[in-house]
Amino acid sequence: MTISELYTIYLAHPSVQTDTRKLKTGDIYFALKGENFNGNHFALPALELGAAYAVIDEDVDASNNKLIKVDDVLTTLQQLAKHHREQFNIPFIAITGSNGKTTTKELIHVVLSSHYKTYTTEGNLNNHIGVPLTILKIKSDAQMAVIEMGANHQKEIEGYCKYAQPTHGIISNVGKAHLEGFGGIEGVKKGKGELYDFIRSHNGVAFAFDDYDYLHEMSKGIQQIIWYGTKQGQVVGHVKTSEPFLEVEFSNGTSFQTIKTNLVGDYNLPNILCAVTIGKYFNVPGDKIKSSIENYVPSNSRSQLLEIGSNKIILDAYNANPSSMKVAIENFSHINSNNKVLVLGGMMELGDESIQEHENLIKLIQQNNFTNVILVGGNFKHTHQSFTYFDKADEATAYIKQQNFHDAYLLIKGSRSMQMEKVLSAFTIK
Repeated sequence: MTISELYTIYLAHPSVQTDTRKLKTGDIYFALKGENFNGNHFALPALELGAAYAVIDEDVDASNNKLIKVDDVLTTLQQLAKHHREQFNIPFIAITGSNGKTTTKELIHVVLSSHYKTYTTEGNLNNHIGVPLTILKIKSDAQMAVIEMGANHQKEIEGYCKYAQPTHGIISNVGKAHLEGFGGIEGVKKGKGELYDFIRSHNGVAFAFDDYDYLHEMSKGIQQIIWYGTKQGQVVGHVKTSEPFLEVEFSNGTSFQTIKTNLVGDYNLPNILCAVTIGKYFNVPGDKIKSSIENYVPSNSRSQLLEIGSNKIILDAYNANPSSMKVAIENFSHINSNNKVLVLGGMMELGDESIQEHENLIKLIQQNNFTNVILVGGNFKHTHQSFTYFDKADEATAYIKQQNFHDAYLLIKGSRSMQMEKVLSAFTIK
């Protein structure tokens, strides 16, 4: 079966699923395979659950005409997404980066959605499966699409661009994330820079934070770059206050003077400036830009401020790497409180640099005179420090519950695999 023929089936059943547990009647089931699972085994059960068709790449039941056999299910999914993408003549805005890309994506989405029919990546479905699934959820009424691209090794972003075909691109930043897969910080730049490579070769438009010198170097050769920053750019703004929530003041490029956000941390400033710049570029009215950002409330453990009983908790536990940890700790050090508690989980995928990067964080904690510090897992275990340490979040949770904190200000942060959000169960509303 050709991709064009499969696309005809997709148009009649425009809902794709790779997990039978989420299957709805009329979906097309794609039987993906991985190291520990084989979706082909669930093809017939998917049909029994109401799937219109099941796309497979192994022999299952040759007599069932609802089974569509292809050479490789994942490749077919990506090719189908590419074919669907080619039916649109609208802006496709791709965003990648080491930190903040999901928050930036959400901010861009709320801004554009205030004025246009906009589709975007759900949650962080930003990998080789999530990107094509995102594209296939875009309906014919779309006026804008915002696609998040995550990566932990080189050539990944390049692959996404082949079927997402972005017209506009954003690299939020380049930091010490996934060092093991990328092969060091220069490898991260090269991997993230694959988005710029596509934009450059296809005469697209890049949006970039002027304050980051490395983005000037990485973006050379791109003919259309829209800069934003704290000193110069088409939109210029700075932190007015960040306690507890970030408020941004603008000095150029906006019809409004300030935006009061529900985001914690001055490290979110570039994310706000990016969303404002894109809104302005696409002629979203200023009042809509301002209100959509001010009404955005973060979720999924990203830059959230929670008040539980007498305690205030910054929950930023969706992910962590040396760059994001550093700015989170520095931001926390500026908060006015006499009872601050750091609860930090280990950082993953750092390869040979892991222990040293954890040691660097210990030094930063000591330099900022934090004394009430709880460390969990990862290579914190192998650092030179005398702080309270636990191997798992569950153990830290039990300890924190015993401390019976009152009027405390806590920062909870760690890599996704550390499940630091579990610590919240140690607090009860009095």
